[in-house]
Amino acid sequence: MSERTSLLKAVGHLEKMTATLVDHQVHYTLPLGESSVAFNELVGQQLRLTFSGQINCRHCGRATRKSFNQGYCYPCFRKLAACDLCIVSPERCHFDQGTCREPEWGLQHCMQPHVVYVANSSGLKVGITRRNQIPTRWIDQGAQAAMSLLEVSSRYLAGLVEVAAKAHVADRTDWRAMLKNQVPSLDLATEGPALLERIAPELVDLRARFGDEAIQAVEAEPQHFSYPVEQWPTKIKTHNPEREPVVEGQLWGIKGQYLILDSGVINIRKYAAYHVALEAFDAADSHHKEQSCETRNHELFT
Repeated sequence: MSERTSLLKAVGHLEKMTATLVDHQVHYTLPLGESSVAFNELVGQQLRLTFSGQINCRHCGRATRKSFNQGYCYPCFRKLAACDLCIVSPERCHFDQGTCREPEWGLQHCMQPHVVYVANSSGLKVGITRRNQIPTRWIDQGAQAAMSLLEVSSRYLAGLVEVAAKAHVADRTDWRAMLKNQVPSLDLATEGPALLERIAPELVDLRARFGDEAIQAVEAEPQHFSYPVEQWPTKIKTHNPEREPVVEGQLWGIKGQYLILDSGVINIRKYAAYHVALEAFDAADSHHKEQSCETRNHELFT
């Protein structure tokens, strides 16, 4: 039996995939070392991700045995504002109390206009993001559709609006349902205004507190997204490089930050800063000669 011919080889530390939108179709690129891998072109092919066991903090670059908050070493996780609890719970912002870990970072990222939106990734959900992160944030969540509702003056205020809204709708995606494409049909042009109507009393209070100019309605139409997926899994198995250093399978598609393989799914963003080798093979070429793991790793990482 002959060894498979590699269509692609790239080595480097994982980063989140970048996405561009062309006529509602999402196109993914994975930055990996000196390469930028166009992933849509690999759908249908056989992939192999080999993890070297090396993790380097995405901020300071130091080697770390464990990754915190999607790619940071523990000291950076403890000191960086980007890793603070208020990033996931923006209503707990403490910038105005003078206790922000990095006030300059807070000014640049948090004390900026944010958008409150509704999306349909596994059902109706509410979320917030910086204005310049649209539609990236929606694509990263695997949304089928999303629509802006309000623009507010800061992340803190966006978090307060989100707290009011999540009393009525979810604020999280059921990622398993999203990856199975178990997504209900929703009319966001109807659902969005209906949600605003439900939280109208809270918006009145927040405008009284922060000023009318701090919360502005957005006139927007829903945006729709189509992902490069040829086949949806019926059961979800997750790949974990800490348990299985070699992940291999036919690439069925990409959605959110997940690669969907016939052998399971892997969240690329979750394993940012992991050092890997990526190989792609023609899926039709199933006859190949197996190498030992030790020999293959030596060839890939040297």
